[in-house]
Amino acid sequence: MRYFVLATDYDGTLATDGHVNDATLDALKRLRTSGRRLVLVTGRELDDLQREFPHLDLFDYAVVENGAVIYCPATRTVKLLGEAPPEGFVQALRAKNVDPLSAGKVIVATWHPNEDKVLETIRELGLELQVIFNKGAAPGVAKRYQ
Repeated sequence: MRYFVLATDYDGTLATDGHVNDATLDALKRLRTSGRRLVLVTGRELDDLQREFPHLDLFDYAVVENGAVIYCPATRTVKLLGEAPPEGFVQALRAKNVDPLSAGKVIVATWHPNEDKVLETIRELGLELQVIFNKGAAPGVAKRYQ
């Protein structure tokens, strides 16, 4: 059996403490030159990933923000699979001192124990958002699509 695509996570799989070692980079380059495709899948935001990992061009696509954004390094195109978070929602979380807090192109992210403040804010503002947990991190918040 021959595999044509490798889809891999970034943190804790390719990277340790945000760093990809040289042996892993060499393996990715060999895989790429063999004619196979590479897809990076991560909960990180695109801007953060680009700062941390200057070799993103090794990949055909990067699926970021827990699947909410698709990035093509070859063309530098970004496809959003959801709507931007409401600015009022982000402002309300900041007003409640939710820290850390990060607003991506589609999701809003924070860490435990902030999930109660996030859920409370969603209810107060009457938003149709859902909370998604990722590796013990508290919520990535995204609009629900069916």
